[in-house]
Amino acid sequence: MERAGLLSEQDARAVESLMSQGHTIDEALASTGAAAQEAILRFLAGEFDIPYVDLESNPPAKEFLSQFPVRILMTHRLLPLCSRDGAVLVATSKIFDTTGLDELRLVSGLELRPALATASEIDRYLKSLLGVGADTLQSLVSEAAEAGVQVLDRQDDEDVDLASAAEDVSIITFVNQVLAEAIERRATDVHFEPFEDSFRVRYRVDGVLQEANIPPEVRRFQPAIVSRLKILSRLDIAEKRLPQDGRIKLRVASREIDVRVSVIPMLHGEAVVLRLLDRSATLLGMEHLGMAPRDRRTFERVLEMPHGIVLVTGPTGSGKTTTLYAGLSRINDVQRKIVTIEDPVEYHLGGINQIQVATKAGLTFARGLRSVLRHDPDVILIGEIRDRETAEIAVQASLTGHLVFSTLHTNDAPGALTRLVDMGIEPFLVASSLEMVLAQRLVRLICTDCKETFVPPDASALRAEFGGDMPEVLYHGRGCRQCQGTGYHGRTGIFEIMPVNETLRAMILERASAGDIRKEAARGGMSSLREDGWRLVRMGNTTLEEVLRATKEDRLNSNGNKAVEAAVTGPDGALAQAGDE
Repeated sequence: MERAGLLSEQDARAVESLMSQGHTIDEALASTGAAAQEAILRFLAGEFDIPYVDLESNPPAKEFLSQFPVRILMTHRLLPLCSRDGAVLVATSKIFDTTGLDELRLVSGLELRPALATASEIDRYLKSLLGVGADTLQSLVSEAAEAGVQVLDRQDDEDVDLASAAEDVSIITFVNQVLAEAIERRATDVHFEPFEDSFRVRYRVDGVLQEANIPPEVRRFQPAIVSRLKILSRLDIAEKRLPQDGRIKLRVASREIDVRVSVIPMLHGEAVVLRLLDRSATLLGMEHLGMAPRDRRTFERVLEMPHGIVLVTGPTGSGKTTTLYAGLSRINDVQRKIVTIEDPVEYHLGGINQIQVATKAGLTFARGLRSVLRHDPDVILIGEIRDRETAEIAVQASLTGHLVFSTLHTNDAPGALTRLVDMGIEPFLVASSLEMVLAQRLVRLICTDCKETFVPPDASALRAEFGGDMPEVLYHGRGCRQCQGTGYHGRTGIFEIMPVNETLRAMILERASAGDIRKEAARGGMSSLREDGWRLVRMGNTTLEEVLRATKEDRLNSNGNKAVEAAVTGPDGALAQAGDE
């Protein structure tokens, strides 16, 4: 194969080494890259007169797969495709190991003919058609039936039985498979949701929920699955009437994942949400946040100030902490002492003193902040200003010569000024301490693997709303395997940066409304969130539809919004396809 140019010299040596250690040739060849595997399998298909199948062009039907035992298909990575000439064509990546085919032939009683496909493609279709953990759940159902075990009804659950069920190998395996797929999909949250006749699992990927394909039988084991998650997070499995919060630490392929667990009793059982925080995630630098050059210069200028408050606002999951840490890493040097107090600590940054809030132990933001001020800091980061007490201490810290960073939950930058006043902070204190407010959202980026041109149905409406600099051709993602059919892969920020100048300070003292403050800030050059999103659309990085979704609060005007939405979706409400006129 090396002489045929199918394997590099390095891959060939690796294959020989694995075979010398007792691995089969199929296992050794599977260790090569995806491109090399496909080339090798195509070569072997020609040599042994076996068909090679492109699964994306010839996907199997879910109904056809239901005729075969899931355990055998998943264990041996076999994918029955169709019946042809009295035999079933079965995709496999193992040309020399016929154990799986022999077992399937014996159980099904059918004549089987092998076809070759890469292991990764077979795995992908098995998961998408059969569901995550299908083999595990089938084993559980079979074992329960053989042992005469009746799955407990929710109202009759007994703690000792649930504890035992939660430690069942199959339940452990299923939970691990769900977590592994969530991490593979780049999910930030996993939702386990019980309903009357079903149990749904969803992943939040790039800010949007996607339903996981799991077998319907999983509903029978919902109490045991929840108990398994409680055991992992050291929660009380006997408590089913009150909400509980816990944490799990995982290591997946050398990556440390910190999982925040929230359990809440619902009508049909306990629902669980897992928040996945990748400890090994690379901290983004200022240049990777996606800010416009002018906004970035404004942010960097504020970072060099000796004192004052810098607020980042936005909803949960909008990237506020990432932006703050990018700023801290910019000014992190031996001449400054930087202390943070967070809940939880999401990034580990060398040279910065980080404090984890522990509410149960009495360490709140306010109490921790008072102690931090006695540690002679230059820069302080407060994870979130949640109450008046924390806000007052933050203001006092800024007035006594500290640069304070924090987050606040408001829809836009001007709203942060009025929110502090509403919390009970005197307007003159807000005016004298606040230096800058930055509002942000995250928008999904168009998948680079399936990016294509998109002509809006009513370009004239868009041009009238946004000005003459609208590009004639826009872009969107068609949907492919890399983005799981969504057309998007990854996210970037859109920003609304409002430095607090003397005019705005005077307006704060006069208790001006957020609307009036916004008008004045816009006259001073502030771009709204939607205007910044439009910048990314012009660059071809995201779509009009995505900017509209992420900036619903940022209304241009009622007529303008209708025009924009009609131009994006067309008269029938469906997103126009590439080439539509």
